[in-house]
Amino acid sequence: MRKSWEVERINRDIYLEHLIDAYKNLVFSICFKLVQNYFDAEDLTQETFLAAYKGLDDFDGTNEKAWICRIATNKCLDYLKHSGRKSVPTEDTYLNEFQSKIPTPEEEVEEGEVKNQLYTLCTQLKEPYREVALDYFFHEKDISDMVSQSGKNIKTLQTQVYRAKNMLKKLWRKE
Repeated sequence: MRKSWEVERINRDIYLEHLIDAYKNLVFSICFKLVQNYFDAEDLTQETFLAAYKGLDDFDGTNEKAWICRIATNKCLDYLKHSGRKSVPTEDTYLNEFQSKIPTPEEEVEEGEVKNQLYTLCTQLKEPYREVALDYFFHEKDISDMVSQSGKNIKTLQTQVYRAKNMLKKLWRKE
């Protein structure tokens, strides 16, 4: 005759199998979406089911899908918190990030040529689109700044920016 704790353990094992069969893909997709790494997501999926097994005594049996999803989410959030603390940027990483922020001479020349071409195209537009295009696209002003400077209605300026953008696209294609 089996002892009651052994029967309880067998029932817990069967319930865990049910949880794994029913929710393994869902739990993995949650983990993968949060950590963006296939192998880490696999590990976190296993940890989720292990935590669920350990927490079966506290689980009341209602809404098991939400319960297992919450465990998976918490596992991933804990992982992300701790992995962020563990990662120390190396010298190479720092130098690569620093170098990527400084434009190369070729990039500066290209940007200058594009800016000149954009200015030329903006000046080809008729008023009021010329002024709006120069302010918005060339000088990179916000709509709110343009409203305060020109005194125009915000919807009017938004419409003019939209139309100027379409006109510039057509001119750009011709070039």
